[in-house]
Amino acid sequence: MDANSPVRIGVLSDTHLPDSADAYDFLHTLIEEVLAPVDLILHAGDLVSPNLLDAFYEYPFHAVRGNMDPATQGVPYKKVIHVGGFTIGLIHGWGPVCGLEDRVHDEFAENSLDCLVYGHSHQPACHHHDGILFFNPGSATDRRSMDYHSVGLLEVDDDIRGTIIRLD
Repeated sequence: MDANSPVRIGVLSDTHLPDSADAYDFLHTLIEEVLAPVDLILHAGDLVSPNLLDAFYEYPFHAVRGNMDPATQGVPYKKVIHVGGFTIGLIHGWGPVCGLEDRVHDEFAENSLDCLVYGHSHQPACHHHDGILFFNPGSATDRRSMDYHSVGLLEVDDDIRGTIIRLD
């Protein structure tokens, strides 16, 4: 990676995939054909099958447990990550969509975050509030109330920026 290039972070959440070769191939293709090149992968929970974490083996990655995930060693409820001088909180979320951002933000009250990556709602979000970039990539597999599937990309250099990538 060029020292002047931003750090590119592929962001997924709510993939809800079974443990299968097709699911593994889907995740690998998503990374290679939609998000690449990336330096890091974040998964904000509800992967569902912990065996699918192997799909990210080529990249440094961080994942957190969602409400549909079994307890898995090395996959915490929430995580704080430092990238290029920025602090990123990673959590899934829970409960109704109304109030979700407040609930996940409150979980990091002891941290000074620059970005908060979360999931659960399947609804993409990319906006600043009180100096924090709130970023939800949506879902690549389940639209719920959305018209499209999506993933996300964060770019980190002298600031941190997010992009929602529509898949259809």
